Amino acid sequence: MINPQIYRHYNYTGKLDHRPTVGTSPSTVGTKTIVFLLICSFIVLENLTVLVAIWRNHRFHNRMYFFIGNLALCDMLAGVAYLVNLLLSGEKTLQLSPALWFVREGSMFVALGASIFSLLAIAIERHLTMIKMRPYDANKNYRVFLLIGTCWLIAISLGALPILGWNCLDNLPDCSTVLPLYSKKYVAFCITVFMVLLLAIAVLYARIYILVKSSSQKVSKNRNSEHAMSLLRTVIIVVGVFIACWTPIFILLLVDVACEQRCPILYKADWFIAVAVLNSAMNPVIYTLASREMRGAFLGLVCGVCYGGKASANGSGNRRSLEPSRSKSWSRQHLLITIINGCCSFNIGSLK
Repeated sequence: MINPQIYRHYNYTGKLDHRPTVGTSPSTVGTKTIVFLLICSFIVLENLTVLVAIWRNHRFHNRMYFFIGNLALCDMLAGVAYLVNLLLSGEKTLQLSPALWFVREGSMFVALGASIFSLLAIAIERHLTMIKMRPYDANKNYRVFLLIGTCWLIAISLGALPILGWNCLDNLPDCSTVLPLYSKKYVAFCITVFMVLLLAIAVLYARIYILVKSSSQKVSKNRNSEHAMSLLRTVIIVVGVFIACWTPIFILLLVDVACEQRCPILYKADWFIAVAVLNSAMNPVIYTLASREMRGAFLGLVCGVCYGGKASANGSGNRRSLEPSRSKSWSRQHLLITIINGCCSFNIGSLK
């Protein structure tokens, strides 16, 4: 059953005139939707793999990788949120209640906000570690989790503002075209907050590079300087890709806020959102290619899963075949380590 309030907002903003699925069967799924669903499923799986790799490898149980794991969690939830968004789109959109609509769209804002706050937290951590040269103290991990919890609390609060009352349900002229139940003032506020945070991140990394360059001799004496610089390069690439992927949708939303009439570009928002969500699929690829340790853990986990699957497929023999002699067990372990090392060292020279 069509919700009259949702219908009125979509009709007022002109989105009903640009919805190809209106009048078709609700069960109809277009090719574009299927492709987006597959991409979202891939995003969820690869970020889940990153989380498992960090959890299983004790070398990654430190501040930096906790933040990277939190960013992977944000990317995974972004994939889930967009997946749910796609499943509740089309004709189903008009059947949603306003509260459910706010939850559907607000989940994307929560994932985006958590990602940006996580990037800011990573920038602050890199600043404290590389500039002030503070040693890692595992006893102070509670501060990391407190900061991560604060990031999520702020992100959830930001995404919940519309359902708490900052919307345009009683003021149609103030409605966004891309997000018909959101107030243009709220959209402008969110974009301003996100841009200020990205500017702060850029300033922090610029300051890190300037100070590290000026004190290169001091940094070269540190045994972990190469590892720290590798992580710094990886994170900067992540931030750069994030800005490149999200800038188009930010610009589109700014046009939405400024546009007084119906601007045709606003009805193509699905492609801008798809580019932004694609960022969540690129971060695990960046970790794998740019960080030697993450590459080893990621590929080692994938190779281990493949080997485990083959072992389980061939494990229907008698118990004696599953418990080889000590020399055979050592030989198989040595062969497995060789295969995994080969996978993990693949193309390292070209990535240096």
